[in-house]
Amino acid sequence: MPTYRIAPSILSADFARLGEEVRNVVSDGADMIHFDVMDNHYAPNLTIGPLVCQAIRPHVQVPIDVHLMVKPVDRIIPDFAKAGANIITFHPEASEHVDRTLQLIRDNGCKAGLVFNPATSLDYLDYVMDKIDIILIMSVNPGFGGQSFIPEALKKIAEARRRIDASGRDIMLEVDGGIKIDNIAAAAKAGADTFVAGSAIFGKPDYKAVIDNMRTELAQV
Repeated sequence: MPTYRIAPSILSADFARLGEEVRNVVSDGADMIHFDVMDNHYAPNLTIGPLVCQAIRPHVQVPIDVHLMVKPVDRIIPDFAKAGANIITFHPEASEHVDRTLQLIRDNGCKAGLVFNPATSLDYLDYVMDKIDIILIMSVNPGFGGQSFIPEALKKIAEARRRIDASGRDIMLEVDGGIKIDNIAAAAKAGADTFVAGSAIFGKPDYKAVIDNMRTELAQV
């Protein structure tokens, strides 16, 4: 059975008490903290930067999974590595040299990965699987929390899983966007093992109940 990881997105957390929020969601069963970075340029929203990552780092021991929706991307990578990120993913369209950006992330001591929007081809993977630790499939268009899951993403998850299995490498397969209790099993059946959920967790009063229900769904896959 795969190791399933639940990664709540702090984009949907209460920013007035962010330290408390990340501590609570980890104590309630989260495996990672997902950290969405948007620059109002590559993605149509402006969110958070390295200082916020640095601020929450002392509050949790679990990995901080930084998803960069910024362009250009290389300049900010070392800042997030120094701020305590463990995983850094970026969109291939945001990099002039995808191979170089992946290597930059690794050179800064983090796991590296690519993010694929709903209309972005997985063909980028053909040349860089040896430098990838994680693949993130977007099941919504990047920019805002609370969007609905795009069903076509299941086909892309399945194709990414085939590529990972064929590579023989230990690569995480993450899905982000509209993940809820009622569709997490479908994403897992398609091949995902890491699940980003924002409003589905932080939008509810009982984080543990939601995470437990997600794990119950995953146990039946």
